[in-house]
Amino acid sequence: MRSLQHSLTIAMILFFSVQLSAQKKIDYPNTRKGNHIDEYHGVKVADPYRWLEDDRSEETAAWVLEQNAVTEAHLKEIPFRNYLKERLTKIWNYPKIGAPFREGEYYFFFKNSGIQNQSVLYYQKGLKSEPEVLIDPNKLSDDGTTALSNFFVSHDGKYAAYSVSRAGSDWKEFFVMELATKKKLDDHIEWVKFSGASWKGHGFYYSRYDAPKEGAELTNKNEFHKVYYHKVGTSQEQDQLIYQDTQNALRNFYARVTDDEKYLIIHGSEGTSGQSFYYKDLTTANQEFHAIDENFDYEYSVIDHFNGQLLVQTNNKAPRHRLVLIDPVRPEEKDWIDVIPEATEVLRGVTLAGGKVVAQYIKDATSKAYIYELSGTRVGEIKLPGLGTMSGLSGKKTDTLAFYKFSTFTDPGSVYKYNTITGKSSIYTEPETTFDLSDFETEQMFYKSKDGTIIPMFIVHRKGLKMDGNNPTLLYGYGGFDISITPRFSLFNTVFLENGGVYAVANIRGGGEYGETWHKAGTKLQKQNVFDDFIAGAEYLIEQGYTNSEKLGISGRSNGGLLVGACMTQRPELYKVAFPAVGVMDMLRFHNFTIGWAWTGDYGSSDNEEEFKYLLGYSPIHNLKKGTAYPATMVTTADHDDRVVPAHSFKFIATLQEMHGGDLPVLGRIEVDAGHGAGKPVSKRIEENTDLLSFLFYHLGMTPTVK
Repeated sequence: MRSLQHSLTIAMILFFSVQLSAQKKIDYPNTRKGNHIDEYHGVKVADPYRWLEDDRSEETAAWVLEQNAVTEAHLKEIPFRNYLKERLTKIWNYPKIGAPFREGEYYFFFKNSGIQNQSVLYYQKGLKSEPEVLIDPNKLSDDGTTALSNFFVSHDGKYAAYSVSRAGSDWKEFFVMELATKKKLDDHIEWVKFSGASWKGHGFYYSRYDAPKEGAELTNKNEFHKVYYHKVGTSQEQDQLIYQDTQNALRNFYARVTDDEKYLIIHGSEGTSGQSFYYKDLTTANQEFHAIDENFDYEYSVIDHFNGQLLVQTNNKAPRHRLVLIDPVRPEEKDWIDVIPEATEVLRGVTLAGGKVVAQYIKDATSKAYIYELSGTRVGEIKLPGLGTMSGLSGKKTDTLAFYKFSTFTDPGSVYKYNTITGKSSIYTEPETTFDLSDFETEQMFYKSKDGTIIPMFIVHRKGLKMDGNNPTLLYGYGGFDISITPRFSLFNTVFLENGGVYAVANIRGGGEYGETWHKAGTKLQKQNVFDDFIAGAEYLIEQGYTNSEKLGISGRSNGGLLVGACMTQRPELYKVAFPAVGVMDMLRFHNFTIGWAWTGDYGSSDNEEEFKYLLGYSPIHNLKKGTAYPATMVTTADHDDRVVPAHSFKFIATLQEMHGGDLPVLGRIEVDAGHGAGKPVSKRIEENTDLLSFLFYHLGMTPTVK
């Protein structure tokens, strides 16, 4: 009977697929064109859809509804959409547990029982007592759109400061809880962005902006970030201003207190890379801040203070990072002492545990972890099981246990317990899933880009793949902001893989896979390298017999959305499907919204004449050409995205639909009550992934196997 049902289901899918392919061309909304023209350095540039930047206007709201209606009409006709949602929901429904971390007498960890909209924070005394729910974000809103975004415990373990975000916005609200009683106190702090909470005594340091103008909370440029100190039990109006820069509006500041509460560290930034570095002795009254580096050329991360010195990770004179000791009495660079010098791998994180230094590295875009004495002598390695990513490493200087998670493209990952005395790791928790990816493998290949640069690529597929050039393939990339794209498990990819798909990740320039030199090679006037690397990756997959242009999709989010937008305008014939998600699409105006000004370190700015000409040359919105047949495209964004404001995607959708000369659909999917991605409830993630999978399967000619 089951076999008969499967046959009937597949027959119906094939029947409706034929019906869908025979449908008439999509009738897109008639988007009003304005006559707005900007002038940059004597060059006039039309911006006919400028009105879509006002994402709170009635006209824009009506346009969003029309776009979503057209998209929904197309998706509704795909016969296996409901099945894909059922399959995705089924495999999503397994317990997911994060690595525990200790503060005071408590261990904390996050757990999702399966398809809860938000993961729940648990705590327990020691590791053997029964865990209790501490904060359940699912109870903070009816629709699951309020997320717990940060959680910080005071050094004495008495209080916790935690922040929540609503509908995916970057704006955070801070609250305070008394841990022993789980009592939420009256403390309430608003208009926090890009900040944690760092405890000193019965209070904490944090950063925020002034309250924005009403109605412009999600679009106004974020200016004049300030550091405050909040004392538990007082109102926000009583918070003490600790640090500000009244002359430079476009700088952000971050506060961090060393574990012994002796030093307050302030880092300033003018973009997404490079920091200033100041410190202040909190144990001596009326101390001023002292500068270690007032420029913004290098990164600094203070690991801790001990024996009168600051242990600092930096890329100063070390593009792949090193670990140094800085004496606050003699902080000049010539007096720094190397603890762990720069290596051939990229040093990505340092944790102190059990009197040892645990150093996490990236080698060819995969995790490595080595153990050092505080003197800098290497004494061991944490053996990781394969090509994957180590994450969530937590430990204390005096603890003998540390915890971490390790995952791969085909394994959601187990939590491991590492004993600093024996040097051994053991599984602490492992997932119990309803799917099996043991028949799949991950290859790492290396290919040449346009200029001869060697680029690594992960390729995931079923063992024994037939290399006939006809496999449906999805290529993912990012290529920016010094961010390394290492192996990551995805339930979206699981459904794609188990239905014969090939998933590939190109570790292109602009990221951090090989350090700052690799990053800089994909920024500003070298940004085209990023697109060339990705295009070469697509060509490599075709040349090697994995796929062909009729079976190839490309995907990327945020800066990766820009990547997809640029590559589909430069080589539209190379791909069948394109997914530019929450992308930066207007390269001439991105710096005018919210935190966009911070990206000029990677992109440059249209305010600079040379950079303007370069940006205009690849800006996705400005390089769509009338009559060109573009890939089947689904542009995704959200109405509460105040990181990459939805105007980017709105204007790109409108322009793409105007210019498109082919028969494949070019659609916009605009999420309501969602943001850039962080904190999105599971229900919305399943719906979005269902729609993307349906679109991908249909336009790559895939028929899902009913399980």
